[in-house]
Amino acid sequence: MITLRRSADRGHADHGWLDARHTFSFASYFDPEFMQWGSLRVLNQDRVQVGGGFPSHPHRDMEIVTVVLEGALRHEDSMGNGSVIRPGDVQFMSAGSGVNHSEFNASEDEPLHLLQMWVEPAQAGGEPRYDQRHIPAVQRQGKLALAVGPATTTDDASSASIQIGQDARLFLGTFDPSEAASLSIEGRRAWVHVSSGELRLNDLVLGPGDGAGVVDEAVLRLEGIQRADVVVWDLER
Repeated sequence: MITLRRSADRGHADHGWLDARHTFSFASYFDPEFMQWGSLRVLNQDRVQVGGGFPSHPHRDMEIVTVVLEGALRHEDSMGNGSVIRPGDVQFMSAGSGVNHSEFNASEDEPLHLLQMWVEPAQAGGEPRYDQRHIPAVQRQGKLALAVGPATTTDDASSASIQIGQDARLFLGTFDPSEAASLSIEGRRAWVHVSSGELRLNDLVLGPGDGAGVVDEAVLRLEGIQRADVVVWDLER
């Protein structure tokens, strides 16, 4: 079964410096039909103007993953981390028992376009953690590249990825027309989000900003129609 979430149906907040689209209920946006999908609680697609950003603010008990699509993001946190995240980078912060961080557009002349996704942890508390990895374009082209995997896994591929405190995996992919890949999700659930372009998910066509929740399907089949960037969450049922 596939639950479709068209881009235009998402929540929208325009703050001038920030244009935010919310797949699930977030801040002042509330949709009882789309509170979350399994442990995936937040999927926001944000555009941040030059000079804009989020001053230092707290988080706790949430696994936060940020993928920069265009531009550059400057991050600083109370753990002492400071970095700039660019396209192809995946940033991870496990808030654990509590952490403060700030996020700003790092460019003086280019808007910032990003996805930020929050996953509920399997266990609350614990020491906050930070990680950041670059996923080269060649690893994402025409395939699904594992970027985030469970911290408890013994699988070699997951061990090489960012370690998240939940039974969840995040894949990144870029598909040109007719390029295709499959992912087995038997006994699990998934969320697919198209950041740009157009692709076919099983028998459904998804465009920019569209998402889909998948459950009770054995396999996800993704095929490019127009050059498309996609993120896929493989989640516990």
